[in-house]
Amino acid sequence: MSEPPVRGVDVDSETRCAHYRTERDVVAFKFACCERYYPCYRCHAETTDHDAVPWPRDRFDEPSVLCGVCETELVVPAYLEADYRCLSCDAPFNPGCSAHADRYFEANDAVE
Repeated sequence: MSEPPVRGVDVDSETRCAHYRTERDVVAFKFACCERYYPCYRCHAETTDHDAVPWPRDRFDEPSVLCGVCETELVVPAYLEADYRCLSCDAPFNPGCSAHADRYFEANDAVE
């Protein structure tokens, strides 16, 4: 199976969830604590029995962001530098996700 499973609350086929459902809410983030994709930190909190651990900086070269439109997995630096668009299919991503980046990526402010 090419698509990693995306867990969460009421997740649709493009990774939108009960918390974020706009046309641009089409990414999922892998958490280091469980090595699983979730559309948002709130989905992780509501569907797991452990605290969320952001993706560690020393693993930024491993895919940990999933485009819900084309199922491409991105590494953190590529996602952060992509101007809120998928590098593969050009689907627009929600710029508002940057407000929660520290919940998804360790030491995000150090990435340029």
